[in-house]
Amino acid sequence: MEPFKDAFNSELIDGISRGLAQAYDDFDADRFERLAKEGLADLELKARSAQVGNALLATLPADFDSAAEIIERSLEDGGILAWAVMPVGFFVAERGISSPERGLGTLKELTKRFTSEDPIRRFIVEHPDLTLATLAEWVRDDDHHVRRLVSEGTRPRLPWSEQLKAFIEDPGPILPLLHSLRDDPSEYVRRSVANNLNDISKDHPDLVTELAAEWLVKASPERRRLVEHACRSLVKQGHRPTLEALGYGEPELTVDVFEVLTPTVRFGSALSFKVSLCSAASESQHLVLDYVIHHQKANGTTSPKVFKWKKLALAPGGEHEAVRTHKIRPISTRRYYPGRHRVELVANGRTLASGEFELEM
Repeated sequence: MEPFKDAFNSELIDGISRGLAQAYDDFDADRFERLAKEGLADLELKARSAQVGNALLATLPADFDSAAEIIERSLEDGGILAWAVMPVGFFVAERGISSPERGLGTLKELTKRFTSEDPIRRFIVEHPDLTLATLAEWVRDDDHHVRRLVSEGTRPRLPWSEQLKAFIEDPGPILPLLHSLRDDPSEYVRRSVANNLNDISKDHPDLVTELAAEWLVKASPERRRLVEHACRSLVKQGHRPTLEALGYGEPELTVDVFEVLTPTVRFGSALSFKVSLCSAASESQHLVLDYVIHHQKANGTTSPKVFKWKKLALAPGGEHEAVRTHKIRPISTRRYYPGRHRVELVANGRTLASGEFELEM
């Protein structure tokens, strides 16, 4: 799979240039292409986008209203699409911030073709009242991309973007927006609402737990999926109030078998373990099973990582057997070290059993 940064190549820049030249007779295409392509291969994704955006700042009219009209004509003609929208959003955030109403209107058009979740954050920071009022109108927009921008653009901890520190401190201003979108007909939008709440849960777990309990009252299956996805980090942490709000009480189980089937794991292969459970409850119980691998670190200590496994319901006296295989291979987010590792079985946030295995590099 090619890195995302490779989307910003000469062909994409040439496409932007042609689209703008068709919409603006005085566009200096040669200068734009020269500035946009200079040293491009040495830059990462956001730096490439910013360089193309700076080339737009140097070649589009200084008057933002005039520049916005050119951009929007190019959008209508199909001259700017997909990844090409990203540096245009950079341009709007830089030059349109002094004309916020016009700038927000242009971001609305851009998001229909790609996304404006990153550039709209500058408008939220510098023009919070106007931007939040505009987003409150967009929750009813016919285009699901625009509605998604409401929730995705206000995420306090949106990856690869500037954090919205005001919403990390107090997410109250965005909660009415999320409430308006919780039953949106688009799964695309509802998923974004869930991701926003998951961001909020990292700083305000009790708030999200209370909201989850409220939203689950007479909830549709779609809303329940939203709430469960919103609470995924809290569930992985074993946050007891959240688990109870979702209907996962204290587990009443006996563990008949917990066996590590691969006591020695060669790096690049897989860990396997076997589980056999029996319900000790007098009523049917809903369970969420996870497992935790305590990875060896360079200093000899271990670091736990929770992995999602499955959900199930067990009747009184019901049994459940399963084998889990977990690949241990190179990934970009973790460095592995040889030595003794531990794996734990967790049900509804409670550790039920554990075993060990040796990792060989």
